[in-house]
Amino acid sequence: MSAPPSSASTISIARLSSTDPDFHGKLSALLAFEAHQDDAIDQAVARILMEVRLHGDQAVLNATNRFDRLAVESVAELEITNEECRLAFEGLPSERRVALETAAQRVRAYHQIQKRECGSDGFSYTEVDGTVLGQKVTPLDRVGIYVPGGKAAYPSSVLMNAIPAKVAGVAEIIMVVPTPDGVKNPLVLAAARVAGVDRVFTIGGAQAIAALAYGTGTIPAVDKIVGPGNAYVAAAKRRVFGTVGIDMIAGPSEILILCDGTTDPDWVAMDLFSQAEHDELAQSILLCPDAGYIADVERSIQRLIHAMPRKEIIITSLNNRGALIKVRDMDEACVIANSIAAEHVEVSAQDATHWATKIRHAGALFLGRFSSESLGDYCAGPNHVLPTSRTARFSSPLGVYDFQKRSSMICVSEPGSQTLGKIAAELAYGEGLQAHARSAEFRLKKNG
Repeated sequence: MSAPPSSASTISIARLSSTDPDFHGKLSALLAFEAHQDDAIDQAVARILMEVRLHGDQAVLNATNRFDRLAVESVAELEITNEECRLAFEGLPSERRVALETAAQRVRAYHQIQKRECGSDGFSYTEVDGTVLGQKVTPLDRVGIYVPGGKAAYPSSVLMNAIPAKVAGVAEIIMVVPTPDGVKNPLVLAAARVAGVDRVFTIGGAQAIAALAYGTGTIPAVDKIVGPGNAYVAAAKRRVFGTVGIDMIAGPSEILILCDGTTDPDWVAMDLFSQAEHDELAQSILLCPDAGYIADVERSIQRLIHAMPRKEIIITSLNNRGALIKVRDMDEACVIANSIAAEHVEVSAQDATHWATKIRHAGALFLGRFSSESLGDYCAGPNHVLPTSRTARFSSPLGVYDFQKRSSMICVSEPGSQTLGKIAAELAYGEGLQAHARSAEFRLKKNG
């Protein structure tokens, strides 16, 4: 595996083979990503959280004016009205407005089906003795959505975070989005309107997370905070977890492509670019059993990179964390894919469904050569908020279920209490908890 260059100028993506004696060590080194907390960032975030917790609106105002280079005098000035969001929507070019509405409709339809199929309506059943057991599903009261701002605008992030919350039945959605130098993105505001966001505040960073977690005089406290952000946002979400729920701590974006060599190599090269252009730390990997095809993809990479506006980011990402890996066969590709447990997994093969049955760990699966990951980012329907950094081994995409909570329901009949009471008392005595045992025994009939 070649060492990455000191600066992004040419593409020198790693070429690996599963037959190499040290393959697993090289793969582990390639996948290694230390999501460690920078002490300076963590300390700065801790100070901001404490300031907002103690001083509310004034602390939010001070931090926002400082970091976003604003000069507003009250947090109320940072709230965007529903009318402003409506005007932003109506001011979009017609093609973009239709695209936004269509994407929202597809995301909403998917999550409505997800709600029905995932048991989001609760359940109950009655036992022979009349005891009723079950589960009550209740939506969260209020949710906060963090939408990144500054370097880029992410209307798709608004749709993917707000729509499943609305489908789940969340009563109020508070969105925060930083607007450095006061520049508001109309597409983000339009997306907030289409997705059904209730209130929007132009704040960001750790101060926005603190305001959502603790509440201020102007910004209401929420029950859960979702959405990606920079290192300060991630550190703040870690610290407020427990006071509020959070979705996840997202790492750099990832794509893993399993290809049998039948897809146009230009398509695969561009799919690798599609994640690499996110971030210098993003990861793009190809697994393929055909050495000649891998060479074709590499030629496509070298040829197509020159037309990419974000080519410097792509080059750095591919040089530092990308790889083209020769495997023995597609079966081995699936084994390696399960080890990598990537955020996005494309199975670009003739019998994609067959190979997909062998993949257990993936944030999202894209089956067949026409299923580019970019469609999932914007408009396919399933959520694009996905587990990264191998957390797909135990985590799931954001969904309706993330905006609901479940309460167990227990309604024990009198006959049922006679049976269950004896069992509970016996186990409670075994644990040395006499009050538990006596509580159950008080309900037993004297001659029982």
